[in-house]
Amino acid sequence: MRKDEFARYAGPKLRGERTVIEREQQGYPEALCDIADPPDRLFVIGNVAALREGIAIVGARNATPYGTSCAKRFARIAARRRITVISGGARGCDASAHRAALEAKGPTVAFLGGGCDELYPASHFGLFQEIVDAGGAVVSEQEWSFPPMRHTFRARNRLIAGLAKATLIVEAGLPSGTFSTADEALAANREVLVVPGSIASSASRGSNRLLYQGATPIVDDETFSSVLEALFGQQELAGFAGACSCSGAVGRAGDVSGVRVDGSGEGRRAGKSSGRNRAGGVIADSDGGAKDAVYEAMCANPMSIEEMLGYVESQGLDEGFRMQGNAITFLMVRLAELQRSGRIVRYPDGRYGPVVV
Repeated sequence: MRKDEFARYAGPKLRGERTVIEREQQGYPEALCDIADPPDRLFVIGNVAALREGIAIVGARNATPYGTSCAKRFARIAARRRITVISGGARGCDASAHRAALEAKGPTVAFLGGGCDELYPASHFGLFQEIVDAGGAVVSEQEWSFPPMRHTFRARNRLIAGLAKATLIVEAGLPSGTFSTADEALAANREVLVVPGSIASSASRGSNRLLYQGATPIVDDETFSSVLEALFGQQELAGFAGACSCSGAVGRAGDVSGVRVDGSGEGRRAGKSSGRNRAGGVIADSDGGAKDAVYEAMCANPMSIEEMLGYVESQGLDEGFRMQGNAITFLMVRLAELQRSGRIVRYPDGRYGPVVV
């Protein structure tokens, strides 16, 4: 096997209509004619009509729950507007975006690095077949049985970015192959959108660097919807308004990184006290509301057990913990409760953070 070649696919072939579209032929996506190196032909399994301008949603293969949740969240919003979700079918963020579009019964297109009979990753055969069966398309510029290679994945990124009016990067570390898709989007004069992440998370260093370099930040549902309306001029389909809601680093429309915006438009930041009392890690507001201080802190920045204990001490919550016993014991019990309720998960690096749906 060559150094830049992946293992050959040995599974079943995708079922569905097969089409080869020449560059001068009717049905060839006009948007791809504008990129620097338009492919001479496209090999398509599925619905050729799905190859229309949409929104590209891409991110890390080794994604955190935050990255995959954001991919699902924003793909769902786009799909409900009947905007085609375009991605690369890879593990992690790409697959999450495709699946969310399918769940929302919206169109989605996957561009492959190899030929359409050389599926990669092989474990995504079922996902690719679902895309085809749902009226989407699996596409490549390579011949049907051309093996995937490292350089062909970089080359296919220009097709993902080229068919999209904008590319949304939901999570990227440093270094990251996702950067090449952003580069291709800029080269094709397309918008680059980025979901910000914690500055303490290595999985978000690339994303945050792109924001520093001038990419458009997507901080909540409202900002993403505004961008979609500007690009596509579409309103959300009836029955779906307000369907996406959750808390976390990217929270409900109007909630950003722990800042809660109430009905009057005035913000309140978790952790500030004004006429509040603390007990057992719960901040009680003078208006009768209550917030779990530890949960709110994890939403703003995922933390390890040691970091949570440090937070408890720095915020003066340890007195409330001592009232209920040993602080570490209380934390472990509280974490177990939050995990059982589906509000937090333990990340691969050992930190605990929010589940964003």
